[in-house]
Amino acid sequence: MEKTVTVSMGEDVIENRMKKIESILVSQPKPSTENSPYFDLAEKYGIKIDFRPFIQVDPVSIKEFRKQKVDIMAHTAIIFTSRNAVDHFFNICKELKLDMPPDMKYFCISDQTSNYLQKYIVIRKRKIFTGHRTATDLLEILKKHKNEKYLFPCSDIRKNDIPEFLKSNGYQYNEAIIYRTVAADLSDLDDVYYDIIAFFSPSGINSLFVNFPDFKQNNTRIAAFGPTTAQAVKDHGLVLDIQAPLPDAPSMTGALEYYIKKANGLS
Repeated sequence: MEKTVTVSMGEDVIENRMKKIESILVSQPKPSTENSPYFDLAEKYGIKIDFRPFIQVDPVSIKEFRKQKVDIMAHTAIIFTSRNAVDHFFNICKELKLDMPPDMKYFCISDQTSNYLQKYIVIRKRKIFTGHRTATDLLEILKKHKNEKYLFPCSDIRKNDIPEFLKSNGYQYNEAIIYRTVAADLSDLDDVYYDIIAFFSPSGINSLFVNFPDFKQNNTRIAAFGPTTAQAVKDHGLVLDIQAPLPDAPSMTGALEYYIKKANGLS
């Protein structure tokens, strides 16, 4: 990654940054299937797209978990907002030699998360409630189940929306930190240049500066998914060139394609 002078914000500066895109670094793992829209994007526009997770998830030890004094079996419902939470929760249950009772209820943020439960339980025999995609969707479901005793297994870095909703509305609930989100080692990426780096969380931005304290943006365009990631970009003094989702491009790939067409003179 180049290390000279960071550009400043401003409309003229952003307009001057609209240079041809030939390479993109996506700060997530490489898709496991060939049907990913990233591969379609690379082929359609002849662009090199690399994948590298900027963050990694480390489990909390049983000793650390026990210090939280959370009795899993004292709850009647579990809230899952990610597959990471599902994995680490059931791994802790395995270490504690706990089997989830048949009447345990599961509230999942999306179909992807609820379907992932079948890795650990027979989902057709369980009570599972699923949101469409966002925490807001899930909160609407929680409103209909106020009498449950909820457990919210999460990372040490998490959004406030669900806990704040539960607390402000008088729900019975406990949080349990079951994994930690930390910066991945990116030392092998030193001096590698990309036209765009795509970020998906504030933790990814933090990891960039943990690994490259002297990082200077120069002509690298920054893409951010979601408002909290976009704010983290600005808080670190970087130019936010691409913000997703857009009204007509709800995905990161859609926002990237829109920018590529403009930068490469294809629109």
